[in-house]
Amino acid sequence: MSPVLGRGGESAVGTRGTEESKTTYREAMREAMREALRSDDRVFLMGEDVGRYGGCFGVSFGLLEEFGPERVRDTPLSESAFVGAGIGAALAGMRPIVEIMTVNFSLLAMDQILNNAATLLHMSGGQLPVPIVIRMTTGAGRQLAAQHSHSLEGWYAHIPGIRVLAPATIEDARHMLAPALADPDPVLIFEHGSLYGLTGELRPPTGPVDLDHAAIRRPGTDISLITYGGSLPKALAAADQLAAEGVDAEVIDLRTLRPLDDAAIAASVARTHRAVVIDEGWRTGSLAAEVCARIAERSFYELDAPVERVCSAEVPIPYARRLEEAALPQSAGIVAAAHRAVD
Repeated sequence: MSPVLGRGGESAVGTRGTEESKTTYREAMREAMREALRSDDRVFLMGEDVGRYGGCFGVSFGLLEEFGPERVRDTPLSESAFVGAGIGAALAGMRPIVEIMTVNFSLLAMDQILNNAATLLHMSGGQLPVPIVIRMTTGAGRQLAAQHSHSLEGWYAHIPGIRVLAPATIEDARHMLAPALADPDPVLIFEHGSLYGLTGELRPPTGPVDLDHAAIRRPGTDISLITYGGSLPKALAAADQLAAEGVDAEVIDLRTLRPLDDAAIAASVARTHRAVVIDEGWRTGSLAAEVCARIAERSFYELDAPVERVCSAEVPIPYARRLEEAALPQSAGIVAAAHRAVD
């Protein structure tokens, strides 16, 4: 019997009951939602095309058939309405997972996220927690043009009252959702669209997932490459190239964009004394700018060279493939920035 394939082309069978399984980022996120729906009757999924269609990016494929329309709810094309409904459900004791198709469309729900989800606990004197998880696809590299391709997670990382996650690995895609649902505050999860097809071995968790700390994805001594999300594979590729050229680069995956792990950033800079910050957002007012400012505040006297930044070009993301590639951070640009700092 041939395996059942999901909309993304991978096996629709989950990873339960295996010590180590080969899977994709997409399937890891799906399995995280399946586990949440099975383990807690308060959890439900809602969003555009999450049910019958299986999700615009295939993440929720098969969940409607397994859990039914009460637990996997297709919504009208109104981000403000269904995010607001999710906030109301959270206030009433439910644990909603709200999927927004792309980060660009989340701007239609910005009022709900900023003025309601992020502020009600504070404005009510601690009486009204909003335990909602909002998932959305972010980033470019897939020729979806300017209205579907920007990286705006840095905007949300500016807002007090919410937690902002950017899982860049299969393990984080699989295991970040459960603690996010347990958080009494709103949690936004940004899934880079280029990662959905990422394939790898999923190891069983060794303990509770830590949402407060960055991760060292590659140790090094000569320079710190600090990044998150869809730019992590590019940073790791750049580190490989730098190693071949005699430069030992450390790669830091921020993982959580709010709150930032200042201690991990400072410790890495103390080891390497140089840094490149890679961020697919635009350079002006970027998350990279915030990281650079914190390095200057905490680690200025550790630096042997100015901090470098590699960000997207200050243009709407183009549709044409070569123009899109030219507009985005790439490994070659990261390598060049590292050499400017080291040489």
